[in-house]
Amino acid sequence: MTKKTIRLLMPQWQGGNNPHYSFGAELLAWLAPKNNQPLIEVPVQAFDGDSLEKEDGMNGRTQLFEQLTAAHHLLEAHKPDRVVMLGGDCLVEQAPFAYLNERYGGNLGVIWIDAHSDLVRFVGYDNGHTLPLGNLLGEGDKQFSSLVKTPLKPANVFIAGLATPSQEEEKRIVEEIEKAGVYPEEPEDELINRLGIRTANADELAKSTDSIKNWIKENDIKHLAIHLDLDVLDPSSFRSLLFANPDEDYNFSAAGSLQRTQLIRIMKELSEATEVVGLGITEHMPWDAINLKKMLEEFPILND
Repeated sequence: MTKKTIRLLMPQWQGGNNPHYSFGAELLAWLAPKNNQPLIEVPVQAFDGDSLEKEDGMNGRTQLFEQLTAAHHLLEAHKPDRVVMLGGDCLVEQAPFAYLNERYGGNLGVIWIDAHSDLVRFVGYDNGHTLPLGNLLGEGDKQFSSLVKTPLKPANVFIAGLATPSQEEEKRIVEEIEKAGVYPEEPEDELINRLGIRTANADELAKSTDSIKNWIKENDIKHLAIHLDLDVLDPSSFRSLLFANPDEDYNFSAAGSLQRTQLIRIMKELSEATEVVGLGITEHMPWDAINLKKMLEEFPILND
């Protein structure tokens, strides 16, 4: 039987409090291979030049909740078997992964390919894109978790590609975070241990995906959704990332280190190991295109 697959374009920027995420999502939708999968756009409030309002510890809480609710409604209306999400910041993943977990009886497996776990709130940072996996597990933010009818089973979650900074990088990151007054409500490693979530860092995955394949077999994962935050890639070889901003250093967290060829191999091997019913690609930051767009806007002949 043919599976119904839809693509969602959700150019959400409020979760990372950075309007450039919208353009990154739209460009992703253009770059993705063309086929017969319908592309449905989730309505997102465009950046209007004003700063987001911080509401109950989250920037743009009202807009984010309304947008995620709209994504849930679209999924329920179309009732797909498989979903491709083209985002936007990482919080866009909550709606399709929650839908798919309910669609597959609460037994969905999730591979969270990301340099960061996206499990906890960072007080003082207050951006919602730090919480999507936490929300999906029934942890995270209470309001956003309320949209998840069937939370993910912790045993069915594997976090892959976590960044492993050097001692020097770790020291610099800690200093920057302390200077900014940012701290996690619960340390990520403690939450991972408390829930019993399996993990593999980027160095492990560069060598082998055996740990993930074994997890798939041990937990009898029949249906798998893959979250891909592009920040898992090495910013020295893939430049369309927040960490590769040519005009500003980003020092609050560690960058990824996977190479493109390694990521391709991982995606192919996972697709062979079980049925992939969901894919989300997020946090695309095409700096050259962004800066070229800004430059063209300054040319008089293009604005007459």
